[in-house]
Amino acid sequence: MSEHAPGQPPRGRALAALSLAAIGVVYGDIGTSPLYALKECFLGQSSIPLTRDNVLGILSLVFWSLNFLISFKYVVHMLRADNRGEGGILALLALLPTGMENRRARWMLVTAGLFGSALLYGDGIITPAI
Repeated sequence: MSEHAPGQPPRGRALAALSLAAIGVVYGDIGTSPLYALKECFLGQSSIPLTRDNVLGILSLVFWSLNFLISFKYVVHMLRADNRGEGGILALLALLPTGMENRRARWMLVTAGLFGSALLYGDGIITPAI
């Protein structure tokens, strides 16, 4: 990976490596959930019969929901939320103004940020165990 100057956005190989890593994280985390959903569709308590049409229908639902989720949520919505190029719930929490007059609103935003962090850590713990 090529070095880049501090404060400057990465370019060239560094940018390509960081982009590949980000795509891997997003698809790696989201990509494991459909495996469990597919199993539950055909083997769970509320299962549907294992027919060709049902398999193609469930695969279609998974494919389009993942594509919509990635395309809309991450590309259109989440890439706009950043803290000088840094992302994530804690980076966004750092953007809260320190002198907010409404203490209740600040408390609610901090609580929501901490709750989001707890969900992130919980996902990181439970996903490998499943």
